[in-house]
Amino acid sequence: MILRSLAISALLLSTPVFAAEANTPRGKAWWADIEAIAGDATEGRLPGSKGYDLAATYVIDRFKALGLAPAGTDGFYQPVRFEEQRVDHAASRGALIGADGSRTPLAIGSDLLISPGNAPRAATIDAPLVFIGYGLKLPGHDDLAGVDLKGKIAVVISGGPADLPGPMKAANRSARNGFLRDAGAVGVISLVTPAQVEIPWARRMLLASQSGMYLADAALRDTPDGFFIASVDPARSEALFAASGHSFAEMAALADASQPVPGFALARRLQADVAATRQPVLSPNLVARLDGSDPGLRSEYVVMSAHLDHIGVGKPINGDPIYNGAMDDASGVASVLDIAAQLKAGPRPKRSMLFVIVTAEEKGLLGSHYFAQRPTVPKAAIVANLNFDMPLPLWPLKLVLVQGDGESTLGAVARKVAGTQGLALTPDPLPDRNSFVRTDQFSFVKAGIPALAFKFGFVKGSPEFAIEHDWRANRYHAPDDDLAQPGVLADEAIKLDDFVTAIARDVADTPTRPAWLATSVFRPQ
Repeated sequence: MILRSLAISALLLSTPVFAAEANTPRGKAWWADIEAIAGDATEGRLPGSKGYDLAATYVIDRFKALGLAPAGTDGFYQPVRFEEQRVDHAASRGALIGADGSRTPLAIGSDLLISPGNAPRAATIDAPLVFIGYGLKLPGHDDLAGVDLKGKIAVVISGGPADLPGPMKAANRSARNGFLRDAGAVGVISLVTPAQVEIPWARRMLLASQSGMYLADAALRDTPDGFFIASVDPARSEALFAASGHSFAEMAALADASQPVPGFALARRLQADVAATRQPVLSPNLVARLDGSDPGLRSEYVVMSAHLDHIGVGKPINGDPIYNGAMDDASGVASVLDIAAQLKAGPRPKRSMLFVIVTAEEKGLLGSHYFAQRPTVPKAAIVANLNFDMPLPLWPLKLVLVQGDGESTLGAVARKVAGTQGLALTPDPLPDRNSFVRTDQFSFVKAGIPALAFKFGFVKGSPEFAIEHDWRANRYHAPDDDLAQPGVLADEAIKLDDFVTAIARDVADTPTRPAWLATSVFRPQ
């Protein structure tokens, strides 16, 4: 595997950088970890790249310095095998075909973005389109009811009915590819309303030029081979509705108001020839252990996690080709390291702690999915997962968004700890982002393990909301998520670390294991 020395850590730390606002020793150490992980030397940490390996070596050096034990399958490493897949936009062709044979070209890579990940892509697609509204299949709301999807591509729109809880919609969307395939669909096209766009389409086009990945072991893939997954530019989405008796603008207005959206056949079929290249990639998860103090509980584990990877080197924006991922998610890795230091220095938790730094989150939660399905300890011994992904310490910590707090008894622990630290939990202000199913804790949830994820909280319409919205529009998955970005409050990040440390200690020391609530849509059946 990756054999390096502490000299690499020194090299990474020697890179000139801009400092965040940090006045405490822990805040400065937190930022120093981000500097090392997200500096230009690690080149955006694409899984399988030299830059990822450099960052991994740094993290392992930090594990060793903290006195943590290796807990991978190869020392601190858990190697994961992937297939990297890249769509050749220039060599691919797409068009909408009308009932009269008319042809409306769709440029692959601009009008139509084809997902390069999840599973091997089919080389050709030729299928009718059926609009199925939000594409949800739930008791009392089934957009597939009475719809013949056999051999067709389902077209879905962003959003969801206001009367359905956010976690319920999120859980259903996470399973959508599977139940569409079970209904006979050969693919899905996602549409986003102009009002719900958070990442400018021009940047999504740049990101679409990058490679995707899927697990080399087909038994671990959630998406069937050959299933077509794509999205269409909101500015071109109207073309899909031509001659259908409805318009995209009409459907978008309903979706923006969270109203019921009808389903109907579209008078178009999609034809596409997709050119793709593939190559094997090897990239490791990193796993360290702090042994518990209680003889009866130390064989059980609380997992702390964050993802090390980002999206590497891509098409330049303002002349900068390195997508550093300082907040996404070097900041989460730095917080896990800080929490590990606090747990090691204080009274030893009764249960053992696993610190799992995963790869390929940006490729579809692949590293965490691999670990959750093939953990380096018995799966039944893992009692909880606490995950950090892009907590965004950009304003003083008063509210905490604890994703998953309504799904298991972990939520009560979080609320108890918040009360002792002068913090308050806030509901997800943007539930239709599906954030809970889009980050690594969801891999543990799918494995039946209760989990939480943590972010700086905000209320919709507040100044903090404006800061978060601006950051997401301009820095998320862009080169400007780098060490030069202003406004990062390192000492506030440490306050969130203290909050999560207290939760981890409570979970580790309580004899009773966390349990799913009977009302949770994620509860194993």
